[in-house]
Amino acid sequence: MPHRDLCDQEEASLPVAERTRQRSAVRTAVVWDALRRALDERVAALVEPRLDVVDAGGGTGGFAVPLAELGHTVTVVDPSPDALAILERRAAEAGVSERVRGVQGDVAGLPEVLRDGCCDVVLCHSVLEVVDDPGAAARAVTGVLRPAGLVSVLTANRAAAVLHRALLGRFDDARTAFTDPLGRWGAADPIPRRFTLPELVDLLQGAGLQVGPVHGVRVFADLVPGSVLDADPGALDALVALEAAVAETPTYRDIATQLHVLAVRGRAPG
Repeated sequence: MPHRDLCDQEEASLPVAERTRQRSAVRTAVVWDALRRALDERVAALVEPRLDVVDAGGGTGGFAVPLAELGHTVTVVDPSPDALAILERRAAEAGVSERVRGVQGDVAGLPEVLRDGCCDVVLCHSVLEVVDDPGAAARAVTGVLRPAGLVSVLTANRAAAVLHRALLGRFDDARTAFTDPLGRWGAADPIPRRFTLPELVDLLQGAGLQVGPVHGVRVFADLVPGSVLDADPGALDALVALEAAVAETPTYRDIATQLHVLAVRGRAPG
């Protein structure tokens, strides 16, 4: 799911806000860890430790602002003017306004708002599920990358939808998600499309990208009841460690809520 900002809370509600923040961190920890490692490897080979990053569909800056705090320049392309306004505010509050800019547009339209080969890294998180043409979006992402540029792709995983609907007792929904060409469990499904890993790999390769490491994101995080996490102060940290430990193991990766892929234009990373 896309990153959401926490509303300001009264002091009495801070424990609730902190738990919400920590749970959000659990949901993104694997992606951040993999992305930071990949960026650090690239920065190590540069004279100036700064990368040009495009966050396609980056919304309010959940990834963009922290990346700018690391010294990178980040362009967020998003269709929502409201999200871009929040991004501007967040960047100002973090003191990184000079390294973050927002551009209104969508992923398939990247060539219309950015020049070809303009960036070292593109983030394409929770986007391919919702665009009209995932292939066109992936090709647009490739087009704005420099040679050997890195792309971080995060998508909804079909297997997780089947598993989660079955665990809710929605067995007909689970079977529908298993057989539906788009991995949807029914008309009320809020996600227009889910991918299997082979489908995602084929899509990215067809766009001129070489696929590298693949991680499962939220293998357990969406299955553990909140009451379990609330009961043990150390449970969230333990869950983060567990997610990190199993993220690249196919048995667990393949049932994760999301699939995270690192790929490059022209060669496979790491």
